[in-house]
Amino acid sequence: MKLREWQKECINLAIEKFKTNRHFLCLATPAAGKTRMAAVLSKKLKNLELIDFVICFSPSLNVANSIKSTFSEELDARFDGVIGAVGKSYTYQSMLHLTEEFWDILASHKVLVIFDEIHHCAGDSEGNVNAWGEPILSYIKNKATYTLALSGTPWRSDTLPITLSEYSDLSGKIKCDYIYGLSQAIKDKVCRTPHIVLVDNENIVITKKESDTQTFTSFIELFNKNIISYSELVKNTTALKYILGRAIDKLQTIRRTNSNAGGLIVASSVTHANDIYNLMTLYFNQDATVVTHKQANATDIINNYRQSQQAWIISVGMISEGTDIPRLQVCCHLSRVKTELYFRQILGRILRITQTTNEKAWLYTFSEPSLSEFAHRLNQEVPNQNILKNEYFSSTDTGNQKYNSHTLNNNEYGDDTEDTVISLFDQKDNSEHTSQIISYIDIVGDFRQQLIATFNSPF
Repeated sequence: MKLREWQKECINLAIEKFKTNRHFLCLATPAAGKTRMAAVLSKKLKNLELIDFVICFSPSLNVANSIKSTFSEELDARFDGVIGAVGKSYTYQSMLHLTEEFWDILASHKVLVIFDEIHHCAGDSEGNVNAWGEPILSYIKNKATYTLALSGTPWRSDTLPITLSEYSDLSGKIKCDYIYGLSQAIKDKVCRTPHIVLVDNENIVITKKESDTQTFTSFIELFNKNIISYSELVKNTTALKYILGRAIDKLQTIRRTNSNAGGLIVASSVTHANDIYNLMTLYFNQDATVVTHKQANATDIINNYRQSQQAWIISVGMISEGTDIPRLQVCCHLSRVKTELYFRQILGRILRITQTTNEKAWLYTFSEPSLSEFAHRLNQEVPNQNILKNEYFSSTDTGNQKYNSHTLNNNEYGDDTEDTVISLFDQKDNSEHTSQIISYIDIVGDFRQQLIATFNSPF
C-alpha cells in the first residue's frame, strides 16, 4: 500500500529521533492512518536490525485485532506471539496480567513497544499513575529499546498527565514529535470534511405542580437550570424520532450516489440501544443491527457490518476510537458521555476517506451546553471559515418526510410555523419516572438545527 506523505515524514522523523532518544509521540487526527504508519515504521526498524520484536498495546480487543491484522500484513509475518512471530498485539487491560518473565524480553532483546491512544495511560510518577500507566513506568519506560506513542486526541478528561508525554512549561500542552491535524488531512484528502448538526428547540414549557410555568428558548438554557438531565432527553421517544429522522434522511441522500455508505448511532446503554433499534426498524423501517459489550460475538458483529452494505449499526461503547469502518459517513451521538475527548473520538469514526463520489461526514447531536461548546470550539479553530446555518422543521416532522430549510444570517430566527405541543416525557416509555417528576415538560413549536461546517482543527 502506498504511504501518504505525512506517514513518510513521520517515519523518517521517528527513525532520526531514535538515534538519540528512545521515545517518540505522534499526534495524528483520527482516520489519518496511524496504524499503517506504525506498521511500516516497525518494518523499517526491523530491516535495519534495530529491533527484534514489536509489542503493541491498545484500548480494546477489536482495535487489538485490527492492529494484529495490519502488522501481520505489513511485516509479512505472524503477529500472534507464537514461535516465529515478530510480535503481538495486546489490550491495555491484558497488560495488567503479564508476568515478570514476560517483561524480561525487554532486557534480553531489542523491542519496539507501541501504545495506541496513549491518552488512556495516565501518570508520570508513582503518586499520580493510573492502572494502565503504572506498568509502562515500571517495566517499559526505561527498558524498551524504543517506544512509539500514538494519539488522535491528546488530552484526558481529568487533570492527570499522559504517560510518556512531555509538557511545555509555558502552555501546559503536550510536546509532540510529529503532528498531523484534521485541517491538513482534509486538505490532503486523507479525511472527509465534517459537518456537525446541533438539534435544538426554540420554545420549551415547564409546568410545575400544574400551576407555575417557565419557558425556555433552547435546550442549553433548560439544561443550565438543571431541571432535566441530558440523559433523559436522549431517551425521549419524540426527541429521538426527530433526530433519527434527520440522520436517516441524510444517509439516504448519500446512499443514492454511494450505496455502501453506513450510519452509526452511539447509544447510552444496552436498553437505550434496544429502544433505538425498535424505532429504527419498526417506525422508520431501517436495516439496523445492535452491538454492545454484553455480546460475546461483538467483534464478529462489527466485522460483518464492516463488510456488508447494511445501513445502520447501533453501538454501546464498541465503536469509538480506533475502530475502522471506513464506510461510516453519518453518526448520531446519543451517548450520556459528554467529554471533549469522547466527542472528537466519535467524530473520527466518520472521517475516513473511501474515494467515493460523496465524501462528506455528518454528526447529529442535541444542543447540550458541553457538546455545543465542543462543536463551536472546532469551528472557531479555523479563522475566517465560520459557517453557521440554521434549519427549521416543524415539531410534527419526526418521520422520514421531506422538509424545507432556509439559511439565516447572524443567527437570527425566522418566522414560526403553527405551534404543536409535544410532551417531552412519554407516558408509556417513562412511566418509571412518574413518581419522581414534579415538572411537566412540553416542547412547543419548531425544532431547529445549527450546522457547523467546513472547519479545520489542529487535532
